[in-house]
Amino acid sequence: MPITKILIRLARAVLDNVLSQLMQQFNVVEEQALSPMRNMIQQVTDGIWIGEGANAFVEEVSNLMIPGVGKVGEQISTINTNLQFARDTIDRADEEVDRLVKGRIFDSFGFY
Repeated sequence: MPITKILIRLARAVLDNVLSQLMQQFNVVEEQALSPMRNMIQQVTDGIWIGEGANAFVEEVSNLMIPGVGKVGEQISTINTNLQFARDTIDRADEEVDRLVKGRIFDSFGFY
């Protein structure tokens, strides 16, 4: 197997690992940040805490914290999409090189 093929497979494996790690981080953001904040808001709005402090808490978490954490999740998702595109580009390039090399070999040596 040519060294370039090995390097392409290695690059793809590394990229797949990065994609997996990114999705794990996205799940951490969702499960350990957004979900607990939403649960706290739900508990406060259900009456576990009432008054101006409770209203201010719900306002702050709803308008500052959740959108901020949501933006982190969106960035992770965007990076994931971009890396998937890169992986697909690597695959297409690898296939194209194989096709070109095989075509040239067959043309040059008259294999049919």
